[in-house]
Amino acid sequence: MILGADGIDVVAEATNGAEAVAAARRTRPDVILMDIRMPEMDGLEATRRILTGAPDEPRVIILTTFDLDRYVYAALSAGASGFLLKDVTPEHLATAVRTVRTGDALLAPAITRRLVQRFARRDGDTAGLHRDLAALTARELEVFGLLARGLSNAELGARLQLAEATVKTHVSRILAKLGLRDRVQAVIAAYETGLISAGDERGAAGD
Repeated sequence: MILGADGIDVVAEATNGAEAVAAARRTRPDVILMDIRMPEMDGLEATRRILTGAPDEPRVIILTTFDLDRYVYAALSAGASGFLLKDVTPEHLATAVRTVRTGDALLAPAITRRLVQRFARRDGDTAGLHRDLAALTARELEVFGLLARGLSNAELGARLQLAEATVKTHVSRILAKLGLRDRVQAVIAAYETGLISAGDERGAAGD
């Protein structure tokens, strides 16, 4: 009802992870709202299966309570494009779906950082996120570090005195060079590679 009222087509619904995987393969949606705790197959395994080898990978938004469930971090590592709290407002829900549909990640950098700070280096499923940062230029490393602390493109441009279009180009190159899907995975990779560490909030938006 919420999404339909906002002009978003709901092509399938599922009551468990196995149904979600089957529905995703059958309907090839642009965006999936994925619960974590479900019978038969949880949302983490469903996300992995959906995003592995899909010809046109959908964007997955994880729905969670804000208990910082460790499965959320693992789901982001598996390729999810972000997460929402289950008490999200109807307006925010529709906006989030449209946001990830355009190829961006959900704009919740502070929450994402808290997740990574709590679980980075503790989860055996994150080994694939280790990247060689040698491919990045000095400027790209600078942009990467600020991006990982939650700065938006506009804030990055103001901080580095760059046009927003130039910032977008840097961000796109960083994601391409490191093989990352979006800004959420960039935050995780920045912690996993040691570019920034838990508690290192220098340069974060609002400081």
